[in-house]
Amino acid sequence: MSSDPIGNGTPPEDSVTIVNNASGRQVTFPVLQGTCGPKVIDVRKLYGATDMFTYDPGFTATGSCESRITFIDGEAGILLHRGYAIEELAAHSDFMEVCYLLLYGELPTIEEKDRFTHSITHHTMVHEQLHKFIDGFRRDAHPMAIMCGVVGALSAFYHDSTDIGDPYQRMVASYRMIAKMPTIAAWAFKYSLGQPFMYPRNNLNYAENFLHMMFATPAEDYEVSPVIAKALDRILILHADHEQNASTSTVRLAGSSGANPFACIAAGIASLWGPAHGGANEAVLNMLNEIGSPNRIGEFIDKAKDADHPFRLMGFGHRVYKNFDPRARLMRESCYEVLRELGIEHEPLLELALELERIALEDSYFVDRRLYPNVDFYSGIIFKAIGIPVSMFTVLFAVARTVGWVAQWNEMVEDPNQKIGRPRQLYTGYAQRGFVPLAERG
Repeated sequence: MSSDPIGNGTPPEDSVTIVNNASGRQVTFPVLQGTCGPKVIDVRKLYGATDMFTYDPGFTATGSCESRITFIDGEAGILLHRGYAIEELAAHSDFMEVCYLLLYGELPTIEEKDRFTHSITHHTMVHEQLHKFIDGFRRDAHPMAIMCGVVGALSAFYHDSTDIGDPYQRMVASYRMIAKMPTIAAWAFKYSLGQPFMYPRNNLNYAENFLHMMFATPAEDYEVSPVIAKALDRILILHADHEQNASTSTVRLAGSSGANPFACIAAGIASLWGPAHGGANEAVLNMLNEIGSPNRIGEFIDKAKDADHPFRLMGFGHRVYKNFDPRARLMRESCYEVLRELGIEHEPLLELALELERIALEDSYFVDRRLYPNVDFYSGIIFKAIGIPVSMFTVLFAVARTVGWVAQWNEMVEDPNQKIGRPRQLYTGYAQRGFVPLAERG
């Protein structure tokens, strides 16, 4: 269907007509339909045809790109990666298989998965000079600050994979980022502790290797628990991609200028660092600590219902999901598995979380507003049980989301309709004024 606006004649059946009440002119725009989800009005010619553009803060009603990677139906609580439900992927796949799916669009064969896993495994080492680069940070630097800086600097160490016009270099850069992100994350953690950096081991899988680099020391090996590794692998799957969220949109916007892939992913990390995005599971843990006891849940529920009170119930509801977050159920299962494996029979925070969940889901205020627990509600408890500090929560999110960012970046680069991002604005400042010399200003 043509995207050109039609000013005369009979409008196409699948179109929307805009009427300018002042001039009486009618302009018609095509309506496009994706595989799933609502129809969209193609307004690319809006400004040229009407001398007007749309006003949409936060882009909540604007489709900025066409994508084949991830689909979310927030009303139904559905999350699909390349058409596969997240529940099926989390139950039957591992993270490497999901990475391949996001990058290439299909689940791999045994041979394809073996080759892909081998390639990722043998890219986990980082340039040795990055050791010195990290040493330049203050010892008390936040791990996300280190991660942001180091990933942004990768283009200085791996400039043989920065030509975005070369498909092979794009592939190498993609593999490098997916492979090296756990190493960079673990080194940022070790640096904050003052412990020696641990190098990756090729005999471990992705999740096992990350746990090894986080918790092993040269003086003592770390025995990786299969249950903990499986739980971490599932967490990585559940956070691998989530459509056009703030950090993914940031990666695409940075990439639209032709920036190198490492710079684009660093931009995504910076966006993820915001407490409204990647820091939500940390906020849940802080809230549970603030509540302190099941006896005080009612008090905080009342605060959450009070529109004039600043308190907000963290971990409930979602910007997109207006139903139960499908990832939350899976995260809840992992939470129980980890606590059983670690022999934690009575975890006060988990007991408090479950009681809060029960009370909130029986309260008409939350039920009517469909404020269900989201994925962040349980992930913080799992991280705490494993021994991962709060400062590393968003870092783990970034490790998982890197493959989504990379897949979205590759799709953006290959999209023939992609243009450099240039949002418009509704200007409300002064109109043009005459300049007054300094000596004449009162």
